[in-house]
Amino acid sequence: MLIAALLLVLACGYRVVAALTPDLANFSPLMAIAFCGAVYLGRRKLWLVPFAALLLSDLFLDRYYAAQFGYHWDASGMVVRTLAFAAAVAIGFAVARRKSWLNLASGILGASVLFYLATNTVSWAGDVAYAKSAAGWWQAMTIGHPEFPPTLFFFRNSLVSDLLFTGAFALAMEWAALRRAQPTLLRTADVT
Repeated sequence: MLIAALLLVLACGYRVVAALTPDLANFSPLMAIAFCGAVYLGRRKLWLVPFAALLLSDLFLDRYYAAQFGYHWDASGMVVRTLAFAAAVAIGFAVARRKSWLNLASGILGASVLFYLATNTVSWAGDVAYAKSAAGWWQAMTIGHPEFPPTLFFFRNSLVSDLLFTGAFALAMEWAALRRAQPTLLRTADVT
C-alpha cells in the first residue's frame, strides 16, 4: 500500500506541476499507470491509484484554471475523463491476455486517441464558445480556444507521455520478471 500511496502523490504532483508549466501541459503518467496497472499488476487495489490521482488533481486544476482564466471544468468533463481512464484499464486487460510489444504500443495508442476524442468532443458539446457544427467540433479537436494553446499541442503531449511512461513501466516490469526468471517480452524465446 505504501507504493500505491507514493505513486498517488507523485502522479498528482507531476500532473499539477506539468499543468503549471505551459510546455508540459497534459504531459502526465496517469494514463500509462492506468493502462499498465491492468496489464501488469495483479493487485486490483492499485488500479484505483490513477483514478484517485485524476480526481484530486482535477479538483486542484479546476480551481487553478478558474482563478487564472475564469474557466471552470464541469462535471461532465470529469466523468468523461474518468470513463476514458476506465477504458484504458479495459484495454490493458485485453493486452494482458496477449502481451507483446506491439499490443502494448497499440493499446496505449488506442487509449490516448480515445481520451483525446472523448474529452474534446465533450468540451465541444458543453462549451458555448464552440459552434455546434462540424466546424465547431473540428475547432475543438485542432485549435481549441484562442486564449489557450491548440488542442493538438495537448494531444501531442498526452501521446508522447503515454508512450514514454508506458515504455518505462513495461521495461521495468519486464526487467523485474527477467531477474526472477519468469517469462518476459525482453527475451523473444519466451514469447509464444
